[in-house]
Formats: sequence, structure tokens, C-alpha cells
Amino acid sequence: MPNNISDKTTIEVAGKKLKLANLNKVFYPLTGFTKGQMLDYYIRIAPVLLPHLANRPLTFKRYPNGVTGKFFYQKDCPVHRPEWVKTIPVWSEGNRKYINYCNAADLSTLIWAANLAVLELHTSLSLAPEIASPSLLVFDLDPGPPATIVDCAQVALWLKEMLAKQDLKSFPKTSGAKGLQVYVPLNTPLSYDHTKSYARLLANRLQEQYPQKVVANMKKKLRSGKVFIDWSQNDEHKTTVCVYSLRAGELATVSTPVTWEEVEAAWHENNPNSLVFEAQQVLDRVKSRGDLFGPLLGLKQNLPATNQLGKS
Repeated sequence: MPNNISDKTTIEVAGKKLKLANLNKVFYPLTGFTKGQMLDYYIRIAPVLLPHLANRPLTFKRYPNGVTGKFFYQKDCPVHRPEWVKTIPVWSEGNRKYINYCNAADLSTLIWAANLAVLELHTSLSLAPEIASPSLLVFDLDPGPPATIVDCAQVALWLKEMLAKQDLKSFPKTSGAKGLQVYVPLNTPLSYDHTKSYARLLANRLQEQYPQKVVANMKKKLRSGKVFIDWSQNDEHKTTVCVYSLRAGELATVSTPVTWEEVEAAWHENNPNSLVFEAQQVLDRVKSRGDLFGPLLGLKQNLPATNQLGKS
């Protein structure tokens, strides 16, 4: 989809006609990145993105007027959706009803969502229909200023080492904002009680070992100059930004899978910019490296029981 396009167009995907509008609207004012370019990115990244979206309850984060305008989250799939958009019903105890999340399992649905100004894609850690069983565990590393993503890199490496002692492989990605996330693929029957307890235990352990660098307490006043390990994301009712999702910052940055070598290099070189990737850079990386998060789709691992974990 070239940059100098008309403001409206109709495309056909898998026999479905999609009307696209406001393609010249600037979504990122600093660089002039438009809605049309956003759609183009999602179309081109779809081969590696869709496997990570398929059958996961998807929460939309919509920016109708770009990143400097008002945004809103949308859990319920829009009522006025095409009949071919599939949904995933998830019981909400708080609302006492089922919420029908969109299931972006195919390119047509992804393009339809992007046309609704769904800039960010936030997914559950579960795969339907096993909503109560997470297929992934995540550690969300959030730096409290003046700490940066470089400090997150150091904490991520400590996490990697701790997980490796439990024979668990882990995979890092940038949040696309200011932090890092470390994922542990499971793909085995586990409960959120188990994964959350495990994540909390490791976060607390790192806080004990590195109290000047790490905080696992939810209180924001304790985070200044430290990396907060958010273990609470491991919850049936929470979502995390999906790999390859755009983020709504000044630049069209992307939540990008990286190698452990890149994380280590960023830490050693004290270079936060080495872990910032914009849309075109991510497309180039996928072309040369493939999907670094591919193993998360099938690698089976089991967590040890938290009461069997000794000091590491």
C-alpha cells in the first residue's frame, strides 16, 4: 500500500471486500506516519503476527485521531462487525456476563480491526477454548525513571539465568514503549494460580537479591530508579501487548522480539536505542531473521511447583 494513496479505497481479501477510510490521516505527527502506513505495516507483518493472535481473546486499543488524540480500550467485539469476524466468549465475573472478544485469526479480521484505528493489539495469555489455562507466562519489566530499558536488560538477564536453572527456556521482546518483557512458553495444562505464584516468587527473589535494582511491590512510590517486575500480568482477566503490535508513542515503534545476545549487548554497551525498533525495521528483521517468537507457539514446558523451588 503506497504512501500517496487516495483517502479511501476498497480491497478484497480472501473473497471479502473491505472498505478502508481516512488513509491519509496522520497518526504519528512527529514523523507523519499515516493510517494508511499503519494498515500497510499490519498487512505486511501479518504472516508472523497472525499465529500469535489466533484464538487469543483480543482487546483493542483504538486511536481514532492518532497517538496524540484520545484513545479507548474495547474488549467487546463491535456489534456492527462483519458476519465473518469470529469471537471468543469469556465469562466476566465482575460484569456477570460473557464478553465476546474478537478473534483475529485471519488477515481479513486484522485489516478490518486496523481500519477501526486499532493501533495496539493486547492479547490474553490463554488460547481458546482453554481460557482458564495460560499457554504463556510473562514477566513485564517496567523501568522507573531514571532507570531505562538498559536496566530492564540487566534484570531480564538475571531472570533468564534463574529460569534456566529450572530448565525453562525464555524469550525476550521489547514492550515497544519503555520496557522489556520476558516470556516463558508453556503449552501444557496449567492454572493461572500456578503461573502467577511462580512469577511472583521469582520476582520477589530477585528483589531480595538486588534490592537496589529490582522492585516486585505494586506500590508506584517504590519504583523510582528501579525495574518493577510486574508478575501480576499472569491473570486470566489481564492482557499484554502482543508481539509485533505497534505502540502509541512519538514514533511508530513496535513490540519486537529480540535475541538474548541483543539484550546482553544493550546492557554492556549501555545503549537504550539498540532496543528501539520502528515498523520498517521490524519488517526488515522478520525478512532476515524470521519469527524469533515462533517457539512460543509450540514449545512445551512445565513449571515446577512453587513449594518445590529451593533457593537459587
